[in-house]
Amino acid sequence: MTLTEILLLSPFALLLLSMALLPVVAPAWWGCHYPKVAVGLALMVAGYYAGVRRDFHGLTHAVQEYLGFMALVGSLFVVGGGIQLGLPGRSSPGRNVGFLFVGAILANLLGTTGAAMVLIRPWLRFNQHRLAPHHVIFFIFLVANVGGGLTPIGDPPLFLGFLEGIPFWWVLQHCWQPWLLMVGAILSGFYWVDWGHARRHSNSSLGAVPATGGWVCIGWANLFFLGLIIGSVFLPAGWRELVMVLAAIGSYFTTPKAVHAANDFNFHPALEVGILFVGIFVTMIPALEWLQTHARQLLGHEPGPGTFFWGTGLLSAGLDNAPTYLGFWQCLRGVSGLADTQTLLSTQTVHVAAISVGAVFFGAATYIGNGPNFMIKAIAERAGVRMPSFAAYVWKYALPGLLPGLLLVWWWFFRD
Repeated sequence: MTLTEILLLSPFALLLLSMALLPVVAPAWWGCHYPKVAVGLALMVAGYYAGVRRDFHGLTHAVQEYLGFMALVGSLFVVGGGIQLGLPGRSSPGRNVGFLFVGAILANLLGTTGAAMVLIRPWLRFNQHRLAPHHVIFFIFLVANVGGGLTPIGDPPLFLGFLEGIPFWWVLQHCWQPWLLMVGAILSGFYWVDWGHARRHSNSSLGAVPATGGWVCIGWANLFFLGLIIGSVFLPAGWRELVMVLAAIGSYFTTPKAVHAANDFNFHPALEVGILFVGIFVTMIPALEWLQTHARQLLGHEPGPGTFFWGTGLLSAGLDNAPTYLGFWQCLRGVSGLADTQTLLSTQTVHVAAISVGAVFFGAATYIGNGPNFMIKAIAERAGVRMPSFAAYVWKYALPGLLPGLLLVWWWFFRD
């Protein structure tokens, strides 16, 4: 790696380190100054590309991706905030498992962001008598990431694959078995964690909280706006984002204020995500360029599906999983020598499945792996949950919560 490459990659590395360490070392300082850090590092990279290299292609592409990302995430955040759901009774480990499994199914119909924004507040209320960080983190694992691994609507990487020519039902046909194994592994781990937590609180004063009321669903009109957003993903760029923004505006001004108040709705989580991802999208431009340039050197001439599974996955956890998916998709084209998508799908089926599964599953490994993760964290913190830092999320929760399932998926389906 040359000195120029190190200097270009350093802003992205500094941003990741800041997000991992400063909320723990200097939380008050980070809470006040994170916009300056994120935007400042982004301006350093943008200034180099625009002023020194005179290369506007990468910047333009990053801006387009960012605007599309924020249009989707932001519109779903607004529409989800206008739907108030209530569940009967009180949570239990078994009922929580059922809730998360239903959420994982819905993620394929509403998208991970849509399902997360609709379900996170009911989930927090359902477990309010013993709410703990593991409730939010396993929700991120399943509803905001792994659950959406069966359709192009489910997760942004799979939608990019759909735009590349992969048939709509291809992922469901070829990835349902890894999906089922991973979902089962995560739910099994969650059940035992939640069972132990419920048992510890069974004799406490928290356990005496009365059961909630019956089924409640207020804000049905927002299902129309939700349908507009989901349908708009099939429109051309520009029109797609316009429909999303208009749906968000329509939802916000037609939703009763009482519903927003009950959901404690405000724009702070979306604003935090928007600012941090400005830095991520711009500073990762040289990181993605370096990956594409050195992909063959890193992967070898005939990489197996396991290489693509772990490679796509690990970089999806550190970068955003959508551009990482595209990077490894192009890498597969290069090492296979196949440009036609249908030929690639028929001859490199397990490799394409490994890229798809790796991008979706590993998006849950960090807060920045997938768009909704940070937003859910911000909503949970406003609800009073003490969420772990970036590093604690990885070491304390992601490794023990995800790694067993990932190893099973690799061993059973993608071992070279």
